[in-house]
Amino acid sequence: MDTIKIRAEKKPLMIAHRGCSGLERENTNAAFVAAGNRSYWGIETDVHKTADGKYIVIHDDTTARVALDDMIVEKTSFDTLRRLTLLNKYSDQKDRADLMLPSLEEYISICKYYEKEAVLELKNAFEEADIYEICEIIDGLGYLDHVIFISFCYDNLVYLRRKYPNQQAQFLLSRKVPMNWMDMLKAENLDLDVNQVVLTKEIVDMCHKNGIKVNVWTVDDKERAEEIASWGVDMITSNILE
Repeated sequence: MDTIKIRAEKKPLMIAHRGCSGLERENTNAAFVAAGNRSYWGIETDVHKTADGKYIVIHDDTTARVALDDMIVEKTSFDTLRRLTLLNKYSDQKDRADLMLPSLEEYISICKYYEKEAVLELKNAFEEADIYEICEIIDGLGYLDHVIFISFCYDNLVYLRRKYPNQQAQFLLSRKVPMNWMDMLKAENLDLDVNQVVLTKEIVDMCHKNGIKVNVWTVDDKERAEEIASWGVDMITSNILE
């Protein structure tokens, strides 16, 4: 099994959603390395804060979908979460030592090694100090200039802007789009990361007219991706398309 290549007159920058999650268990070092070894421009992931104030990579608020044990991520210690063995994507095999929840540092280090842009979703609402700590951790690894922060929580991005006015950042929008979404983007100098279900060519054109880049998620159908590419989107986030 491999990724599916799309064709477009002007191909958008391709981002591996939760790593190369069409091939490996999502949000694991295995998925990040699989993306690193392919032509993806960026690797997307999700970060939570653990009960003891550390940062760990996982999408959901609980571990039930990816591991045998069901734990609430933000109420569990980092070390406890790290001891979980995640389920293999295509079988119940549990003896793969590389299938564990990555640290923030591991994710950034893999992106840096493979020279991929890190597209980091700030999950849930963070305290302002947490966002600055995340930035400082990444800056300490020498890679903050290659990180795009994304979030559904607008306040997370407002906090980011207070200290990092020029950091790349995208506001995530799903099916419920605020009436003033364009004003929100302009107010904090944000780009758009939008669900493919609500994206239209008119939205792409409006964003570009205002100097706003468009990232669209999560597109796994080849024909749909090529249609969206023809609208001139800047980035496509996908589990399997490359």
